[in-house]
Amino acid sequence: MRVSLVTREFPPQIYGGAGVHVTQLASHLAELVDLDIQCLGLPRPGATAHAEDFPSGANPALRVFGADLSIVAGMPAVDLVHSHTWYANLAGHLASIYQSVPHVITAHSLEPLRPWKRDQLGGGYDLSCWAERTAFMNASAIIAVSQAMADDITSVYPDINPAIISTIRNGVDGQAFYPDQATDFPATIGLDVDRPSLVYVGRIAEQKGLLHLLRAARHFPTGTQIVLLASSPDTPEIAAQFQQELEKLQTERGSDVIWVKEMAPRQGLRQVLSQATVFACPSIYEPLCIVNLEAMACQTAVVATTVGGIPEVVQDQVTGTLVDYDPAQAGDPAYLVNFENRFAEAVNSLLASPSQAHRYGLAGRQRCLTDFNWATIAEETVAVYQRGRFQFVTSHQRS
Repeated sequence: MRVSLVTREFPPQIYGGAGVHVTQLASHLAELVDLDIQCLGLPRPGATAHAEDFPSGANPALRVFGADLSIVAGMPAVDLVHSHTWYANLAGHLASIYQSVPHVITAHSLEPLRPWKRDQLGGGYDLSCWAERTAFMNASAIIAVSQAMADDITSVYPDINPAIISTIRNGVDGQAFYPDQATDFPATIGLDVDRPSLVYVGRIAEQKGLLHLLRAARHFPTGTQIVLLASSPDTPEIAAQFQQELEKLQTERGSDVIWVKEMAPRQGLRQVLSQATVFACPSIYEPLCIVNLEAMACQTAVVATTVGGIPEVVQDQVTGTLVDYDPAQAGDPAYLVNFENRFAEAVNSLLASPSQAHRYGLAGRQRCLTDFNWATIAEETVAVYQRGRFQFVTSHQRS
């Protein structure tokens, strides 16, 4: 079977969980199918890249659509196309029509559940929602990265036949992420591995809850190092808000607040995660969150919210602590203050009990190795391809 994997992110241009997913999945799929990879952005080895530069100066969504059309025109003959995120969904949908082949989608998020994206895309947000909906409604099969994601799909798009939706959770490479006691990268960023620390890894984005973490951090014990591997702000507005909250925290905590602006190399990320007392995931929207798995694989306790697929990864009081967050109350300032305080309390409890944090870390590592293996995920994905091809042939016979 020849499959074209369509994605915005592909190494070395990776900035989020979807990119990590595609990278790991592709490496294992290549052993099972004849794999073609089409991506957006700059030329790179291992994939055919399509620049987001047409129409020049247009809304980012329109430039993505331009690259999607280039993908459809340049894609070789395949038996099936598999797209990831709205950036690639339109290309997958059009290629499916153009080549008369099945289209499989992996759902990493849903645009209607990310209304803050309008601040980033303006009218392009309506285009991204349209592209996603059109692709989803016509897909032969849809893979959800968590059961929570599958539930969201049926809620947001109730006309989709639930029978075409499969849940295949994200994974983690346990040979790339493991307890690493090396300290060379922590030393370069000023992290004292002999003192307690909390680490955050992720984009500067509203959905990641970083502003809530900065406010919660004002209640951490004196001497706690707060390490922020935070980059790629979604908008100038969120960047400015982050800077404001960061400066407040730095005024109170001084050099104990460490901000790493550039994406850390994998070795450095592994070392920082391994040396952390606690990993923090304050997200307010998260279909699964691969970085929690990466922290757990490095044998680090996690404090995370209960949103989306996070509880399917982080087992409360086993591999970490879950803090309730209700998106319906996001507009209530008093509720948000209460949430930030509760998040701080969960972190402080583990900072005060290194032995418990260690037990959570051991359990998290074992859970990653047992339940989140990429080789198994690739095999399950190929099984979905087979069902998608059957669905496609059946639907065309009816028509």
